[in-house]
Amino acid sequence: MKIGIVGSGMVGSAAGYAMALMGVGTRIVLVDAEPAMARAQAQDIAHATPFASTVAIHAGDYTDLKDAAVVVIAAGVSQKPGESRLALLERNVAVFQSVISGIMQHAPNAILLIASNPVDVMTFAAQRISGLPPERVIGSGTILDTARFRSLLGEHLAIAPSSIHAYVLGEHGDSEVAVWSSAMAGSVPIISFADQIGRPLDAGARERIAEEVRSAAYTIIEGKGATWYGIGAGLARVARSIIDDENALFSVSQVSEEVEGVSDVALSLPRIVGARGIVANLMPDLDEGERAALKRSAVVISDYTSKLGF
Repeated sequence: MKIGIVGSGMVGSAAGYAMALMGVGTRIVLVDAEPAMARAQAQDIAHATPFASTVAIHAGDYTDLKDAAVVVIAAGVSQKPGESRLALLERNVAVFQSVISGIMQHAPNAILLIASNPVDVMTFAAQRISGLPPERVIGSGTILDTARFRSLLGEHLAIAPSSIHAYVLGEHGDSEVAVWSSAMAGSVPIISFADQIGRPLDAGARERIAEEVRSAAYTIIEGKGATWYGIGAGLARVARSIIDDENALFSVSQVSEEVEGVSDVALSLPRIVGARGIVANLMPDLDEGERAALKRSAVVISDYTSKLGF
């Protein structure tokens, strides 16, 4: 199956590279406002495929997106050091107007996978601009934050992150919510697991880990200007679930009718993703503090999307 990627900068090219190495889809098309950039990235990635897979990758334009099952949107202006994701709002919405027009003209049946920041606001904008059902416009949301959370927990507990089932919900940004009350290591609540192995997760440890998850992007941006490898792999993984109809569970963003009393808001919850897009939404068990934090996060996003005038 064909996958389109609009925006061949660091995030778009990292997603294409991860897809090529993982064997996601059969053909990847890179589209960019600077065609020379798309051609260069496609050639570079293509030269890696003999070591990994038979995925074909090349540059093209919007007409080459015809029959794409998934189109990743990674277009937009870059986040500056110290700039919050939500501060990118006005600069990126204008880009989306043009990009989505091109996609919908040539690939109206594609599922849109949004990577551009601020991703929750841009997911809302993409759904409104495209007119697609909300389940077919998926924001990368907190998939990377969740991966960071599990990685840090695995490091603290000295176990594989794949053995940890824990989520970050809400905004992909400063108001995100690391959920402890339903976090598990294997089949054991994570706090109990930590106590049993002599690596307790007291209040101080939990706050430290949650803060490291929140600040990870800023640390990386300070050091090298932007993040791309982690989110590239995350986008590839979600795309695989769509292409292969896996019905896998991810913390991704979607426009929801209501979350914690806030209506018409795009944020991350655990959601089942398959060939039709998001096929089910789940609400994990939350304590009162987590519910209040999730509502605050929803309000932060809603305050911005309400200004878009859709």
